Amino acid sequence: MDDVWDLVIVGGGPAGSAAALGAKRLRPDARVLLLDKADFPRDKACGDGIAAHGRDELALLGVPDLIADYRPTRHLSVVSPGGAHVSATVARPNHVVPREVFDGRLVEAARARGVEVRRHRVRALAAHDGRIVLDGTVTARAVVAADGANSAVRRLIGVPATPEKHTAIAVRGYAEVPADDDVQLIAMQKEGWPAYAWSFPIGDGTANVGFGMLLPRLRATGLPGREVLHGRLAELLPHLPARRLRAHHLPLSPGRPRLGAGRVLLAGDAASLINPLTGEGIYYALLSGRLAGEAAVEAAADPLAAYRAGLGRALGRHLRTTDVLARAAQSPGFIDAAIGTAARRKEVFDLLVDVGLGAGTVPLPLAWAVVRRWLLNTVTRTATPGGPDAMITK
Repeated sequence: MDDVWDLVIVGGGPAGSAAALGAKRLRPDARVLLLDKADFPRDKACGDGIAAHGRDELALLGVPDLIADYRPTRHLSVVSPGGAHVSATVARPNHVVPREVFDGRLVEAARARGVEVRRHRVRALAAHDGRIVLDGTVTARAVVAADGANSAVRRLIGVPATPEKHTAIAVRGYAEVPADDDVQLIAMQKEGWPAYAWSFPIGDGTANVGFGMLLPRLRATGLPGREVLHGRLAELLPHLPARRLRAHHLPLSPGRPRLGAGRVLLAGDAASLINPLTGEGIYYALLSGRLAGEAAVEAAADPLAAYRAGLGRALGRHLRTTDVLARAAQSPGFIDAAIGTAARRKEVFDLLVDVGLGAGTVPLPLAWAVVRRWLLNTVTRTATPGGPDAMITK
């Protein structure tokens, strides 16, 4: 059996690597082991988007230039379920970096800090005398489970999976686009709402393209999932034929995520930390991973309590905000109103980006502006049955 590790991390994606980097940055002498069932670099189905908040986390982890060689994307265009349209420059640019590259670089950065990286699939976990033993051979003072949407560690500690009503499924591929295309596009679909397609240009003549919807809505079609997802992607983005299509599940945040048990901390997708409005998860993964790694080496007596407190300070109000907005967004008319308001008011556009891609909350005056427009649109549609939704461009 190994000597006792200060921290063992299961999963080498953004959350796991952030946990390793955060722990070593706080305590360079900490013995940290990173386990993953795959070798890196490896592909991962994802939208590949890294927003400004994610870059802030990279700086806090000591790797501010990790993606500096990728071109920033400064423009965002969104079409609502009813056809309202806003297109504007974002306050802080985003990046699109294939996960095969991004995750591989993070793992190598952790290795360079002195983190030991091993290929290993965790199958068993037990608690003994204030320690966690994995597969009978690896002993840790604390464990960070960052092993994704289908987390094996989460199952082993008895934390239930995300309910189906809070689970989305998406298909991702890559398509050719003009090399100078720097507009991230989100095209929403009323049929089966919430559902949308996306095109996120990388900057090398290709774009990450995909389509996602809630799992219950997909099941309700009664059709094979592959047929629905691939078909709707082709329908919404007919000019962007995709290759390398892969599907993946998205456990969406319910507002108050379960963060672990005992000395096992859940981070990223394993903790259902995915924005329920947009499906964005890389920022949450980097943030939660860093906080989990720091808590594991700084608060050895009770790392889970320290982690809960830190994540609550960082994301508590934001997660409650997105939970409320996700409930309101079940009505496509609410999203039409939000996008319509954003087309007229830049501060609302910036706020929607911050809530959907970062840690933003909604001030009451701006919330009321959207609700007022929602009510007005509802009255207008009632007075004019079958009337077209407004097309608004900025």
